[in-house]
Amino acid sequence: MKRLALLLALLLTLPLAAGQASLNVYFQSTLKDPGYQKKVFQKVAGAWKAPATSPKAGKKCVVQAVISRDGRVQSAFVSTESGVKAWDKASLAAVESSSPFPPLPESYAHKTLEAHFHVAVVP
Repeated sequence: MKRLALLLALLLTLPLAAGQASLNVYFQSTLKDPGYQKKVFQKVAGAWKAPATSPKAGKKCVVQAVISRDGRVQSAFVSTESGVKAWDKASLAAVESSSPFPPLPESYAHKTLEAHFHVAVVP
C-alpha cells in the first residue's frame, strides 16, 4: 500500500447526538501540492450531509478513492464502517458527488491519486 500523508482536518459544524462530525483527508505522499489537496478537501466537506443517525463518538467511516488525471473519481468504496449504515452511505455519497475534482496537477507524475476520507464523530 502506498504511504499516505495527512492534509487537513475540519470539524463540520453539524451538531450530532454524540458530538460533531470531523473530516480528515489523507493523500498519497507523492502529491506535494497543498493547493490541490485543499480543493479536494473543501469540495467533499461542502458535499457532506449528515444523516439522521450518527455513530458513537470515536467511530468513523473511511472511504478510499482513486482520482484519475482528469479529476474524476475512478473508484470509491467504504473500507472501514462506522457501525451506522446511513453514516457510511452519506460519507461515500459526499466523495462520489464531489466528482469531478480539478484535474491532477501537471507536476504530479502519476496517472492516479489515492485519497482516504475519514468521516468521524468527535466529542
